[in-house]
Amino acid sequence: MTIVRGRGSIMLATFAAIASCSATPPKAAAPSRLPQLPVESSPRLIVDIASETRPADFWLSGTAVQGGLMTGQAPRGARAVIFNGTELPMTPDGFFIIGFDRDAENSASLVAITSDGRRTERYLPVSPGNWRIENVAANPVGGAKTSAEFQARRGPELAQINAARAIRSNAEGWRQEFVRPVAGRISGLFGAQRIYNGTPGSYHSGMDIAAPSGAIFVTPADGVVTLAADVPFTLEGKLLMIDHGMGLNSAFLHGSELFVKVGDIVRQGQPIGKVGATGRASGPHLHWGMKWNSARVDPKLLIPAG
Repeated sequence: MTIVRGRGSIMLATFAAIASCSATPPKAAAPSRLPQLPVESSPRLIVDIASETRPADFWLSGTAVQGGLMTGQAPRGARAVIFNGTELPMTPDGFFIIGFDRDAENSASLVAITSDGRRTERYLPVSPGNWRIENVAANPVGGAKTSAEFQARRGPELAQINAARAIRSNAEGWRQEFVRPVAGRISGLFGAQRIYNGTPGSYHSGMDIAAPSGAIFVTPADGVVTLAADVPFTLEGKLLMIDHGMGLNSAFLHGSELFVKVGDIVRQGQPIGKVGATGRASGPHLHWGMKWNSARVDPKLLIPAG
């Protein structure tokens, strides 16, 4: 995410296309919540701007691309921001985030509504991703011994994952510049079509980082732990999930050991587990997946290159 800081303000990219929209879209359902985090300053904030400097128009940072994430600030006086028909949570100083799924349409709509009913709308052209095919020497049913065992275990596992993703805290990790959770070669790319021992699977939902078994991984941004599976899941193995706020969450798969539990507050750079090869894995590595609400986004786009 490219940010140019000024004193007390941020320079962000703008979009010029303006159109009108007649109907007010429905609000999203209120999610469940965890206990709130204490307010604590961070040296790596990328969103830090005084409310009196709010712009008269939308300001946006990042790239509208399949798998991408953008940070924005609503126009001065906006009481609501609507993205593709759903009202977004917004900070008191007007900040919000938007994400684009791996299979997002080629355009998106962003609307701001002021208290007197005025509307400002932007259409964002969404660039396509460049997905490749990856062959993986791993059992399609992961840690299960048979297909029947996999089917019996998978439903309850998915229920736990979905429940964790529905949790919302007031974590502000989304405001930070994310860091790599572990050093190592990127061995699997987001969005790639996976072939497991000759059997086609779904696309790869995160990035893989090759690292030795037992290597410690850290949290890339502040958050709250929403799932910590000490008993390995069939595909994910020892799975750890963290809510970063504003509907953005991370999932870390295949761990050999987890250091935290559900409800723990974690800070950027804090050790949270060890790399392993549990679940469906061909060798030790860390799979880092991210979602913004229902959209799967690419973690690689949120960290510095290199």
